[in-house]
Amino acid sequence: MSVENVRVPGGDIAPRHWQGGPLDCAGCGYVRFRELPAEHGCGPGHACMQDAYARRIERFFHWHPELANKQLAHPYFEVRAIAASHTDVFCLPALLGDPDEMVRLQLALRLPQAQLARLIYDPHREVRIRVAQRVSPAALVGMRGDSDYGMRKWVVQRLPLALLPQMIGDADRVVRMRLAERLDMPALLRIADDSEAEVRRIVAERLPATLLSRLAFDPDWRVRWEVARRGAGEIVASLVDDVDEVVRAPRAEAPAAGEVANLMTTGQTQRSAGVKHG
Repeated sequence: MSVENVRVPGGDIAPRHWQGGPLDCAGCGYVRFRELPAEHGCGPGHACMQDAYARRIERFFHWHPELANKQLAHPYFEVRAIAASHTDVFCLPALLGDPDEMVRLQLALRLPQAQLARLIYDPHREVRIRVAQRVSPAALVGMRGDSDYGMRKWVVQRLPLALLPQMIGDADRVVRMRLAERLDMPALLRIADDSEAEVRRIVAERLPATLLSRLAFDPDWRVRWEVARRGAGEIVASLVDDVDEVVRAPRAEAPAAGEVANLMTTGQTQRSAGVKHG
């Protein structure tokens, strides 16, 4: 009972067995569904578990979620991954050792917290990122040394404040920028000498005003502008002769804070004191 000339929904690719070649309904254990109407059955070219096309596999399990538990060991990874998105939650731990990251990604999205931490060291970054987005904040401690900066960025965004100082000195500037946005005092002061000007600018944006003198002579004009914008008294007075006009008159002539940050990150400005911060 091979399938030929079936109607394929717009945008779908032609039906093809996941092992290659045409579909053969006679070899499918669910061929009886062909006799059922609409969403109670199946349809080659539209909803089929043996198809290579993930969209049609998804339609099949959407119509028959009760069959997902039985297909978690299917040899085709797309079937296992889609079945994992429909299966009962208590069946998911059996897939923790699945060799395909698409299957484990479904686990990262659905596993209860008690089992989710077992994926913290998954070899695939997308799996680990999903874990970092869902795992309990306390469990994030085990992910703070991850080799992928995107992972560590998520860790910094969700790690409890008391544990954030453990990530000071991270090698990636984006991670340190997110860190500067969350650190409380006195830990925030510890990154005031960061090698990246944008990190220091964020520090200047958040430091208590009385401590801004620490950054008043920063080599980057955008950091000094933040100091001039927020500072008062002697701190502002120390900048009246600044080499950059924008710093000398922050409230009257300087761009908005958001614009300064944008200039920093996009590199569209060449205004700088010209001294590399060490």
